Amino acid sequence: MFLPKKIFFTKGVGVDKNYLSSFELALRSAGIQMCNLVTVSSIYPINCKRITKEAGVKLLKPGQITFAVMARNSTNEPNRLIASSIGVALPKDKSMYGYLSEHHPYGETEKVAGEYAEDLAATMLATTLGLDFNPDIDWNERENIYKMSGEIVKSFNITQSAQGNKKGLWTTVLASAILLP
Repeated sequence: MFLPKKIFFTKGVGVDKNYLSSFELALRSAGIQMCNLVTVSSIYPINCKRITKEAGVKLLKPGQITFAVMARNSTNEPNRLIASSIGVALPKDKSMYGYLSEHHPYGETEKVAGEYAEDLAATMLATTLGLDFNPDIDWNERENIYKMSGEIVKSFNITQSAQGNKKGLWTTVLASAILLP
């Protein structure tokens, strides 16, 4: 059984004439290009310590199989706005797992995409915790309700946005949570 003990968050953008190469350049920008990434669903493990990207990248070995929650988006349409975001919500109770969410929209700014991903993660955690809330109210109001309940102690996001290359080259954005032993 693999239960991650450390997690770090990273993001990147890449531009190239080839779709796959733009993804590779986004991975390089994020500092995780040397790994064999295995995407996993969106649970923030119990007792998992958040570390900096710099500290996390130092722990990676070339060719290592690495578990990641990843949001990615690409376009070759000039000037098209794209984003990728990971939202995070952590419970007060350290013996309880948290949530990560992936969001990869078109036409949303970095701020809007990030807030949406953060809201999604917090809402998933709130429903797991049985918190009473109205899903139709604004995210800022729900965020206050979640945090005032004392059950959700932290939420945040990591988001990368970009406009499609003006010459029609492939543009790829990614945001990722990297899970380490």
